[in-house]
Amino acid sequence: MTISRRQLLSSAAHGFGMLALGALMNDRAYGGEGPAPIDPLAPKKPHFAAKAKRVIFLFMGGGVSHVDTFDPKPLLAEYDGKDIPLTLDGHLRQGGRKVFASPWTFQKYGRIGMDVSTLFPEVAGISDDLCFIRSMACDNIDHNSATFQLTTGEQTFSRPSMGSWVLYGLGSENRNLPGFISIAPTLPQPGTRCWGSSFLPAAYQGARVKDMKHPIADLDGALARDEQRSQLDLIGARGKRHAGAREADSRLDARLASFELAFRMQKEAPDAFDLTQESKATEELYGIDKKESAEFGRQCLLARRLAERGVRFIHVDCGSDASSVGHWDQHGKIKEGHTRNAKRTDKPVAGLIKDLKQRGLLDDTLVVWATEFGRTPTRQGPDGREHHPHAFTMWMAGGGVKRGHIHGATDEWGWNITQDRVHIHDLHATILHLLGLDHERLTYRFSGRDYRLTDVHGHVVKALLA
Repeated sequence: MTISRRQLLSSAAHGFGMLALGALMNDRAYGGEGPAPIDPLAPKKPHFAAKAKRVIFLFMGGGVSHVDTFDPKPLLAEYDGKDIPLTLDGHLRQGGRKVFASPWTFQKYGRIGMDVSTLFPEVAGISDDLCFIRSMACDNIDHNSATFQLTTGEQTFSRPSMGSWVLYGLGSENRNLPGFISIAPTLPQPGTRCWGSSFLPAAYQGARVKDMKHPIADLDGALARDEQRSQLDLIGARGKRHAGAREADSRLDARLASFELAFRMQKEAPDAFDLTQESKATEELYGIDKKESAEFGRQCLLARRLAERGVRFIHVDCGSDASSVGHWDQHGKIKEGHTRNAKRTDKPVAGLIKDLKQRGLLDDTLVVWATEFGRTPTRQGPDGREHHPHAFTMWMAGGGVKRGHIHGATDEWGWNITQDRVHIHDLHATILHLLGLDHERLTYRFSGRDYRLTDVHGHVVKALLA
């Protein structure tokens, strides 16, 4: 019998069909003993009791300015246009020393009096549900390297993405959908490494949703389901016989698993990705009824639908390619660019938190709002800001973190961290901890050494935990 590759790999387009390709998991590397499971995506027990079951990672690529969003510095207005009275390190590139006052005003919100600028009126309204980290730091001023560090823990070399590590450590709750999905209509500036598996088995690689209107191309096979089932059974039987004499080589088992996943997805995936099932009220909640927020609103709504169906890690990309509409990299015209991107994301992000909360999903879903670095309090050109890796702001919600909490602080200029520094490695260690994974035990042996997401660094920031 001749088997059509298109028929069997009908969901391979956009990365879905090959999700299970790869070697079997080394259970010893995971921290256990005994034989490795045949199914690399089978659910696995965490190292200890978890607060969160899944992660929605909202990536604001380009570098959101902390001094214009969540970390107000009134002194910038007083010194606007004057040289900043600080000894600056030599990383400024084309940046300058002239102080640049924020074009936006700030107000206090919630029971803790969280300062949020007028850029984010919707997010300001949910500040009591958020845990703000004002003392984030990374190691690189370059977009690619900083984004690599945020998403993989490493600045330059190929390493597995955070989502791949999570899937490797916990497996998938839903056997009919990929366990790790990246909703990224535009390819990020650093490329697919943001959701790649690197040296981890390819089963743990993220699947990219590129087109929101047609998220899974060619998913429907040319044959009836009973015919597909017969062909898969035949291939499986022959594959097992072939693999019997090659127990050390797991690639065939993983390839067969990818065929089975593609077959199962034909039944569940169309329903998961069908946003037309949602009510008008839900569309309004996510800002889908507004032109400026409709696209990102659909991305956030899809993230909720995937989360409630057990997808383990969902990367939602705002637009981290320099040419894309959602990129936050404003070296000039920051007022125009940040305003546009805030209108695009503010209501969808707030809607996601509200929706998860009212559905009872926020308690065990960790939402991370992240950017690769901040921006300088000084002016670049007439109306822009340069990259700033020394201090910036992120926030988290749900999944076992404190609500209505502010962690860390920067100096009166927003240039240096003065309290409770949180490095990217610490952020990763904390995310894994909330998922019940010990970042020092979640390792994988490759090329003669044990690797982990946090390399040889990282500490769990216990002050963020509820």
